[in-house]
Amino acid sequence: MKRVQGLIPSTVRKQQHGGRHQKPLWLAACIALLGVVALLSILVGSRSLAPSVIGAALFSFDPHNDAHLVIWSLRIPRLIIGILAGAALGASGAVMQALTRNPLAEPGLLGVNAGAAAAVILGVAIGDINNIHHYVWLAFAGAGLAGGAVFVLSANGGRGPDPLRLVLAGAALSIILASLTGIALLNTPTSALETFRNWAAGSVDGRDFEVAATLALSVGCGLLICIMIAGHLNAVALGDDLGRALGVDLRRTLLLACLAVMLLAGSATAAAGPIGFVGLMAPHLARAIAGPDQRWILSLSTVMAALLLLVADIIGRVIAAPAEVAAGIVTALIGGPFFLVIVRRTGGGKP
Repeated sequence: MKRVQGLIPSTVRKQQHGGRHQKPLWLAACIALLGVVALLSILVGSRSLAPSVIGAALFSFDPHNDAHLVIWSLRIPRLIIGILAGAALGASGAVMQALTRNPLAEPGLLGVNAGAAAAVILGVAIGDINNIHHYVWLAFAGAGLAGGAVFVLSANGGRGPDPLRLVLAGAALSIILASLTGIALLNTPTSALETFRNWAAGSVDGRDFEVAATLALSVGCGLLICIMIAGHLNAVALGDDLGRALGVDLRRTLLLACLAVMLLAGSATAAAGPIGFVGLMAPHLARAIAGPDQRWILSLSTVMAALLLLVADIIGRVIAAPAEVAAGIVTALIGGPFFLVIVRRTGGGKP
């Protein structure tokens, strides 16, 4: 144990001990705030509902009451999708930044967003698919295939994926798939693109409990893997040599980390569309509170990203009422300036 502590920089140890009591308080505060925002998510919409109506719908549902039907068929599934998709993006973003040791990394670097979009538009163009339930499976398959291809392309002999090759392979494949998506879009009838346009903008609206259940299963598996490797990500973030000195199996950790990102980012993209910047912003906010400890970064990122996506969804409902702006557009408007600030502070993503 003393040998391990001696290999960890003193600044890291100070931050770990200094914030030991503050981190649980921050996590509890974020969870409490998420609960408040979740309630607002049910209350706010094109039709305002009183808290008493919400309580009645939750505890004494009346199928003949249209307000109760709005809550259970539209707003609660939307809330669940927003929380799960946000949590998935936050956790996968934290894993990607630890894996690549790049503060500008996000889940899209693994090609999952581009793979999901390409699979969906090809399904629309070739198979005339216009049902969100079919979109989810197409997007999930496309994200998984793209992530697997990046994993194979970034393999470094028998030692598993190399972090630098992972980023380069993901960027190259994303460009190829984006070009393929553009070609398919130009040759797809306009009438078939309405549902795709809503999905591609990054929206949590129009999903039901069936989509939420599929998302919950994938996110649960992905988060379980993150819990398994959280401690080892601390060693990975310190570099390959130091990680091996700490006795961590880097190849196994990288394999599991890539699988977690594919499950988390792939399922979130499948259910809600390609939502950018949430997986980038949440880990940075978490790191400002938790320091370098990846276990706390993962925990806080998961909750903060869910909070960010729910807030973006609420803003999208009220900013142009009675019309709505997709949550993915709101996160892009918020995340763009945030990204520029990060670039200036980190010197362009240097570890």
